Formats: sequence, structure tokens, C-alpha cells
Amino acid sequence: MSKQQVLRIVDICEENSIYCNVYTENEVIAKSLNYNVLFYYKENSKKAEGKRTNINIVNNMRTYIENLAENENFLKMTVCDPNKMIFNGIIRRLREIDSIDVLDVSHMSRKTIKDGTEDVQIEYFYTEITNKNVNKWTAIEQLLQIENISPDEVMAIGDNVNDKEMIENSGLGVAMGNSSNQMKEIADIVVSDNNSDGIVQAIEKYILN
Repeated sequence: MSKQQVLRIVDICEENSIYCNVYTENEVIAKSLNYNVLFYYKENSKKAEGKRTNINIVNNMRTYIENLAENENFLKMTVCDPNKMIFNGIIRRLREIDSIDVLDVSHMSRKTIKDGTEDVQIEYFYTEITNKNVNKWTAIEQLLQIENISPDEVMAIGDNVNDKEMIENSGLGVAMGNSSNQMKEIADIVVSDNNSDGIVQAIEKYILN
């Protein structure tokens, strides 16, 4: 995505008091720890230092982004809000911007985070914004061409709507147990959730056997 596209989306979100964050190759930029960024922050405590998500909380997203180098690579943006009516209104505004794809989302994202000894549910509507025709499956297709691998030989595992294309197009599409019903319906198989070794279960059953 271009810097100008990113700035326009930031402006739309801030004008409407909607939470958004920006992903570059080096960091996730946000104004506060909330929604998906809060989840990443909590997950960082379980990871080795070199594998943690680099979260950068800034006071003014527009100014910070304007000051980044012109060749900064903006990978995607996410927009979150707990109110479906407000969220859908912003989605309509975002789809008026040329040369971007706004992920079609009809369900609420639900994640569990640890707060001390308690499990706390965070729920919100969520979309991703990328350049046109850029998703996880198009990235996989590039690798398949390089390695001369057929899509039928690919097992793709996902748990969110941004995994939709790769689960639909791979030889074996696997949905995690914590996925939405929409994702489970398009998957070939469903395994346990990501807190119950669902990925290990899929690899052991369908790759190693």
C-alpha cells in the first residue's frame, strides 16, 4: 500500500473515532493497546524475544507515518470496532478508495487473553485492508511457481477470514477449532483450537502419516 492510501484510511478512521493499526515490515503501529493489538501484546509474553510482534504505540499516527521513509513498505491495515452498525459504515467508506481490497467480514472476531489467572474474552468486528488482489493465497502461489509445486500438494491451516482464499484453494484446507462457522464450512477438515495443539494435530494426522 502507498503512504497516501494509508494516510487516507487513518484520516477516515480518526474522523470517526474508529480504531485502526498499520503493519509495516518492521512493526505494528497503533495509538493504543486494544482489540487485535492487545491480543498480540499478550501473546508476546509467551514468545522468545526474537519472535515477538514489534508493537509501536504512538501519540499521533498521521504524523508518525508521514515521517517514515518514502520507501517504507506498508503491508496492510486493520480496522476494528465492537459496534456492527458503525463498523459497516466505515467499511462502506473504505471501499470508495481506489486500488485497495477491504476484507469482507460478517462475523465478530473473538479472542481470549490472560488477565492474571483469568481468561478474558475480547470481541470486535475486524477487517484487513491491502493492495488489490493481495492475500495469503497469492503469496503462496508465488512460492508454488518457484518450487514447481501443485496447489493439490498444499495443506493450509487458518482460523480467520483473512485465511479464506488459501483454505479454499489449497489441496487440503484446515480450519482451527476457534474459527468462525464461515471458515469451518469452507474447510476440508476442522481440528482443535490454537490453545489445544490444533496445528500439531493437523500435521501429525495429515502430513506425517
